[in-house]
Amino acid sequence: MTLAAAFLVPGSPLPYLRKDNPPWLGLAAGYEKAARALAAARPDVVLLYSTQWMAVLDQLWQERPRLQGLHVDENWYEFGELPFDLSVDTELAQACVESANALGLHSRGIDYDAFPVDTGTIVASNCLDPEGTRRFVLAANNLYHDFETTRRIATIAGEAASAQGKRFAVVGVGGLSGTVFREEIDIADDRIASDEDDSWNRRMLSLLEKGETQEVDRQCAAYVQAAKVDMGFKHLAWIQGATGGRYYGARIHAYGPTYGAGAAVVEFKV
Repeated sequence: MTLAAAFLVPGSPLPYLRKDNPPWLGLAAGYEKAARALAAARPDVVLLYSTQWMAVLDQLWQERPRLQGLHVDENWYEFGELPFDLSVDTELAQACVESANALGLHSRGIDYDAFPVDTGTIVASNCLDPEGTRRFVLAANNLYHDFETTRRIATIAGEAASAQGKRFAVVGVGGLSGTVFREEIDIADDRIASDEDDSWNRRMLSLLEKGETQEVDRQCAAYVQAAKVDMGFKHLAWIQGATGGRYYGARIHAYGPTYGAGAAVVEFKV
């Protein structure tokens, strides 16, 4: 496999739109560190999976060569607009569709004007590729796919990139603990919603940092249930599948709250 880099990053727009807010400063700075690491890795393509691009019937892959527009997040619209300009590796996306279908994972490509690109994809691509020089393969989060199925799909994407001789980076976009404050708070006082969520987040990040992959797998289900982890932590499954489980540790560039929920910027050692 021609694996160049792997990252787990938050899809919340808050640290991107309000970098000046003290509780979000660390996440914004962590994203900047990850962007520098991605640039140094010089991948030909970035395989990106966002928990916020939700699909139901099929496994969807973006096949439109260029995606441009202006997005307003449905939850955090008061903080501003999210412009985007993304280039897609259509050849590789089509190969992913064909390979997934051949293995019985029904997939199809998406290619139409004004496609509603999700917040997570926009935030991650803008933060990790601020100059807009990278090409992406964008995969949807099918709500009926479990952790293991997501891992299989990511494996397909990594193998397809390798078959085309492309050096690739992997990005899983999603959060950690999922409890957000339901009442309005002063954003300057943002924090993880509960001590239990914070403890679980830190425990899992420590395991990733140490490269204890078997222990991560053993504790993942309990973590997901106890901390209401974003989409069952399937963005970690994406990392595991595309890397072939070969990461041997991680750098935790940032950990912090996003209106009560947990978020982290993680660079895997591959």
